[in-house]
Amino acid sequence: MLEPVARGRHRRSRIALIASAIVASAALVLTGCSAGSSAGETVSSSESGAFPVTVKSALGSVTIDKKPERVAVWGWGAADVALALGVVPVAMPKMTYGGNADGVLPWVADKLKELKAKTPQLIAGVDTGEVPFEEYVKAKPDVILAPLSGLTQAEYDKLSKIAPVVAYPKLPWGTSWQDQTDIVGKALGMSEQAAKLKQTTEDNVAALAAKYPVLKDKTFLYAAANEPGQINVYKSTDSRVLLLNELGLKNSPSLDTLDSAKDPGSFFFQVSYENLSKIDTDLLVMYFDKQSAVDTFKADPLVAAMPSVAEGRFAPIVGESFVMASSAPSVLSIPWMLDRYVPQLAAAAEKVK
Repeated sequence: MLEPVARGRHRRSRIALIASAIVASAALVLTGCSAGSSAGETVSSSESGAFPVTVKSALGSVTIDKKPERVAVWGWGAADVALALGVVPVAMPKMTYGGNADGVLPWVADKLKELKAKTPQLIAGVDTGEVPFEEYVKAKPDVILAPLSGLTQAEYDKLSKIAPVVAYPKLPWGTSWQDQTDIVGKALGMSEQAAKLKQTTEDNVAALAAKYPVLKDKTFLYAAANEPGQINVYKSTDSRVLLLNELGLKNSPSLDTLDSAKDPGSFFFQVSYENLSKIDTDLLVMYFDKQSAVDTFKADPLVAAMPSVAEGRFAPIVGESFVMASSAPSVLSIPWMLDRYVPQLAAAAEKVK
């Protein structure tokens, strides 16, 4: 998602910081395991649906004695998985970035409608990172799911006095969507159903790749224009880059040639507008909060002169909801985003000579 320096002066800067942490941490996780890895190493080896279940996390182990009936959520994505499994949380985070007027993300709203369920209690604070403990006391949960979150040890310990807390297995904001699906499924006693959801999502991505063969082996570069006069280019380990790789796209050679710092601790590098002409790629993918930001970017003469832009091989991802979907992928957000975006991406790929 957005880098913290890009939005330091307005109220959504915390969302930018969190999203940056997600991508950076996820990159470290993904370099150490395959995209289809299981959370089995972090969850006790009990049979699917059997209780009690013990879930290990970086902040401590928790035992869930029986199937939870009142499920609360903190962080991103866990509500998506629970809803996809047919479990409506009693409380979930309010999403001010990318959500509707009530603070509900579109794919979550769609699922609630499908389940004929009312909007759960919405917990404010996920965009600032401040856990509103009193709100969780009011929700009276049997379990609090937070496998993709930035909980500190102190926050985890305090939340655990309210209900058992399922935290992240390794790094804050660093759980892949596959592992999050496994973890939530295990905590709810629905591991088999969760495995099917994961497989279905992976199959859907593969089906899109087959439907648009024009994407195969096209090179792409994924970037963001969050600061004046330069773009941030995402590296090959970034979660968004990895998702597009699954569609058959290959990384631009510019990822290596333009990354002079080669900083292993960073998930992106910067390229000034003066060096945009050095970018060698079939497709240029970038995200923007709104269309006016796209128009402003394209109006710069140095941007307009880029072959990918001039020849229509530019495929921007536009809208806060789309930025959220790509920054915190889940079994609900991935199809919501890709089904809408891939046709646009394929249209740009058709223009590659």
